[in-house]
Amino acid sequence: MASATTSESPASIASASATPSAGTGSAPAPASVSKISSSAVREDFNDVRAVIHYTKAAHRLGLWESERLLIERFFSNKQARLIEAGCGAGRVSVALWELGYRRLVAFDFAEELLAQAQSLADERRARITFFHCDARRLTAHPAIATATAAITAGGGGGGKMFDGALFMFNGLMQIPGRRNRRKALRQLHAVCRPGAPLMFTTHDRDRASPAEQILWRLELKRWAAGKQDPILREFGDRYFEDVLGRTFMHLPDRAEILEDLKATGWRHTYDAMRSELAKESRAVRDFSDECRFWVSERTE
Repeated sequence: MASATTSESPASIASASATPSAGTGSAPAPASVSKISSSAVREDFNDVRAVIHYTKAAHRLGLWESERLLIERFFSNKQARLIEAGCGAGRVSVALWELGYRRLVAFDFAEELLAQAQSLADERRARITFFHCDARRLTAHPAIATATAAITAGGGGGGKMFDGALFMFNGLMQIPGRRNRRKALRQLHAVCRPGAPLMFTTHDRDRASPAEQILWRLELKRWAAGKQDPILREFGDRYFEDVLGRTFMHLPDRAEILEDLKATGWRHTYDAMRSELAKESRAVRDFSDECRFWVSERTE
């Protein structure tokens, strides 16, 4: 989660978020019709329904097989200094500790989920540094600013703290506004050393089913006519409600992500759909939808 995110999306995204908002399931826009904001998304992820959902996943699921394969491939050094943005209830960060990674820092902007992450880490005796932060303002956080100053004073790493970064299951896409998502990418760039890998996931409109492609074409016509849901900021946005609460998600196409990486100082190195990497368990598939994994490298 981070600026406007959690690192997870509700299980209903498997059937709902890959299709444009129209009709049942869409969260009603407020009377003022203000655009979806980071504060609204943070409120959604502090909702007790979301907290329970993500906490259960953190305790029961751990890493997906696809996540484990790519982490072992691109983050092979277990002594590397890693930062997880949008850590949610700790599913990934605690699982990394259990794989032997020992220099872990994780943050989220949803206080209730962050408390659950700390609780899980305490239960598993995982010594992970957690802190509350908005991904768009990472370098201004005292924990980052102080550590960066100390590294710089010591002549190490050019002030860059981390050897790698993760922003797992669609967390980046739960930040409303492309400009804000790029801010988050730039902030991670600012705290990582040159050559550091960044791994994250997104949905992919290009890989939607034929039926969903028809719905996206209809949604595009609504945007062209100015008849889209007024709460949404950009084409590709969804905001819906189900039994797990309200969820914002931006669903990009592949070209959009490649442009965002280039614009924020990250060099694309790898991407693949989850289904191309591993056959996930039923529990993982029930919890989460198909997604595209991205790995990029911090440029100089």
